[in-house]
Amino acid sequence: MTNEELKKLACQLSALCVFRGILRQEPMQELLDFLGGEGSLQRRMQSYGAFAAALAKDNCCLSDFLLRALYEDENPYMVGRARGKALPPVLEQNAEAELKLLSELTRLSPQELFEAAGHEGYAPAFENHETDLSEALSERLSKIGSFGYGIFSTGKMFRVAEGRILPVEAADSISLDSFVGYEAERQKVFDNTRALIEGRPAANVLLYGDAGTGKSSTVKACANYFYEEGVRLIELRKDQLFSLSQIMGKISGNPLKFIIFIDDLSFNKNDDSFSMLKAALEGSASAKADNAVIYATSNRRHIVKENFSDRDASDEVHLGDTMQELLSLSDRFGLKVYFAKPDKRLYLDIVHELADRKGVSLSREELDRRAEAFALGRGSRSPRAAGQFVDSLL
Repeated sequence: MTNEELKKLACQLSALCVFRGILRQEPMQELLDFLGGEGSLQRRMQSYGAFAAALAKDNCCLSDFLLRALYEDENPYMVGRARGKALPPVLEQNAEAELKLLSELTRLSPQELFEAAGHEGYAPAFENHETDLSEALSERLSKIGSFGYGIFSTGKMFRVAEGRILPVEAADSISLDSFVGYEAERQKVFDNTRALIEGRPAANVLLYGDAGTGKSSTVKACANYFYEEGVRLIELRKDQLFSLSQIMGKISGNPLKFIIFIDDLSFNKNDDSFSMLKAALEGSASAKADNAVIYATSNRRHIVKENFSDRDASDEVHLGDTMQELLSLSDRFGLKVYFAKPDKRLYLDIVHELADRKGVSLSREELDRRAEAFALGRGSRSPRAAGQFVDSLL
């Protein structure tokens, strides 16, 4: 490939319209600067070095970067294909031409680029594997209900920051095998998620009960378990409930299934975010997506805090109606799962199982004695306390 051919390739890439979002990613910006041939050789090689450095997170491989960038690019073509919509012929035509052009990049080699630029001596190498990107993308789209597209192709769990959905870095990898006890409680949550995946009616779920019993871990393990079947978790803090309708709008129609996770939920009676959650639980069109369920955890059965003074409100005409409104929020969850504090037998069973898994060599009698003392020091027995105790022995 000659230097003039590199410049021509740069011009063609600059005109991308369907997959234009890929050009905004750092490797492509630097590669275009290099291919365009503007400036001195040193300037071009600076662009080349930055390009090679930016490929590090994709195994230093240009073809791997292009595949990831295509899968993550959320454009009208990807959205339409993923949702089974009929697309304008010109959009299909442009997409196919651009995929063919991008595929040309997977045939480039470092040596070829160096020679065309007139560079002699050291320059960083990168991996590249000739790939038909059109074929690869079609295969990916055929399994879009499992892999997703755009931001949701990048991970299992997501958070919301400043109105944007972002992947959770170092997401909790807890699995079903990590648990001991509470099998019946977890099975209810997993069965409900299975119904969501299969398109059957699925309920919003309130997991409530004592602290440290595994409520939050159950939700995260559920998301991990069903990841390959197209389930993603989006965690919302209580103070972010005002963005719930926006999030629902963002995911509505997406081929994936979503768990909107609200951890440690409770409200004061005058909490403004109360009404937003209530609307979503009641199925308000503006706050509900057919492919999403809300899973919330709370240490309280009645998740709206109530004071005795609230019952004495002399200026409230219909006090009974108001109290019922506050106390009934939890009843709007279609499924409520209670995680009770374990009794002594279950607590010690959890300790025994965790100790066996981690190779603790104490006798059962000594293990039980020390486990009970540890729980007494913490003020209660719980699976969390059992885990902390066993970890303290390692």
